[in-house]
Amino acid sequence: MNSEKTSTSRKISRREALSTAGKVAVGVVAAGVIAGAAGYYAGSAAAPGVQRVTETKTVTAPAATVTVPTTVTQVKTVTETKVAEIPRKVVLGMVLAGYIEGSTWDGRQKKAVDRLKTLYPWFDYAYDEGVVLKGKDPISSARDLIAINKANIIFGSWEPAAIPSFHAIADEYPDVYFLGIIGSDISSRRNFLRVFVRQYQAMYLEGLIAGAITRTNKIGIAVGPACVQNWRRMAAFYLGIKDANPDATLYVKYVGEWYAPPVEREVSLALIDLGVDVLTNYTDSVEPVKVCEEKGIWYIGKDSDVVGLYGWSTTDTVAVSFDTRWEVMFDVILKEYLSGNAYPDRLIFVPMSRHISLPPDNPWVPGQTILPAVDLQNDNKVGLDAISPKARPLIPDRIMNLVKARREQMLMGVWDPFFEHELVSSGEGLPIPELGLDVPPKGTVVKPAGVMPSDDWLLGKLNFQLDGIVLVK
Repeated sequence: MNSEKTSTSRKISRREALSTAGKVAVGVVAAGVIAGAAGYYAGSAAAPGVQRVTETKTVTAPAATVTVPTTVTQVKTVTETKVAEIPRKVVLGMVLAGYIEGSTWDGRQKKAVDRLKTLYPWFDYAYDEGVVLKGKDPISSARDLIAINKANIIFGSWEPAAIPSFHAIADEYPDVYFLGIIGSDISSRRNFLRVFVRQYQAMYLEGLIAGAITRTNKIGIAVGPACVQNWRRMAAFYLGIKDANPDATLYVKYVGEWYAPPVEREVSLALIDLGVDVLTNYTDSVEPVKVCEEKGIWYIGKDSDVVGLYGWSTTDTVAVSFDTRWEVMFDVILKEYLSGNAYPDRLIFVPMSRHISLPPDNPWVPGQTILPAVDLQNDNKVGLDAISPKARPLIPDRIMNLVKARREQMLMGVWDPFFEHELVSSGEGLPIPELGLDVPPKGTVVKPAGVMPSDDWLLGKLNFQLDGIVLVK
């Protein structure tokens, strides 16, 4: 566990660096309409980390001298009230399921809290990494972070780092917020919140780009486990592909784990053997992008700017990526905690339209004064500038304009791919017995166009692959 008592981090149980590493207010608007849309959601101002304490004291002072038959000095009493601001430290304790080095997931979350520590002097953090991968009990990790580091918010970076552990201990620490990333399970408690970022909005934009740059009309995904999180991601990516290129086919093959470098390599190579010339992955290691470099095909990045933040490749291979700004999601939680809200929303699904403010001279995205919760980012460039200079000539103006328009609409919170499109089942997926959910038969229109699905449905009930996606077994 790390204790940030100085400006540097100290970790325990850290292994050697691995070889590879709220709700969207969607209006019923016609496609392409931006005029009249509301601006960014509130959330740019930093919450003050202070407690206000009133101190009252009595002060005596001589009054004016009055001449009477005898000279008398009158004394008057003045009550003076002073308001003192006492800093209130908020410590985020991170139960990191994986390792920081060589991962676009836990590593990016560490970068997020480093940024918040720079922005907010009242904020600090501590972490224990590799908790799930090394088989440590998350309950023990959480208890240590609370007892030793005085953490008042506890975050589990993978679903297995939080479920069922945080359910078991949340009641013991009623003043602590517990947070858990959602894979498929959205169960919660009063002070155990389930959280995620609407990454799928940026993944739709990536799909538009992938559909435009493929020359074989074959695009592949190396997918970690079968879960709602990954069906939601691939659905948005696929909808983007088809909007750009109706002739393209998306091939999906499962790795089975979030982090399994050798298997990720094997699955990536198998997809390329099918003729895939654009590849992405819903796993956490560097292997898929390495394979793309070796084979000379395009890579579509996920979760982090693998070029600008990690230096794992170049824009000769990475056509575009997206960056998840977990700091924006944490900022939402910090403000709830500082407000003293004992009953915060239990399901927090942060959209692209939510942001935090940055100084213009910030070192992370220089010149940018807002940081959306998720956005296209590649080689430290954002938006359309994130598209590789080498890939850009392959993209027709029509698609470039569509990427621009859809990004602007989602930044304003007035469009969403899951509102726009119907969702049709391929018949592939997994039942969720505890919710009474079977996999919808092939061809079933589960969600019609023009209807925005609820957050709990997107996070916990989208248990099927979209029709048209090819599952490689």
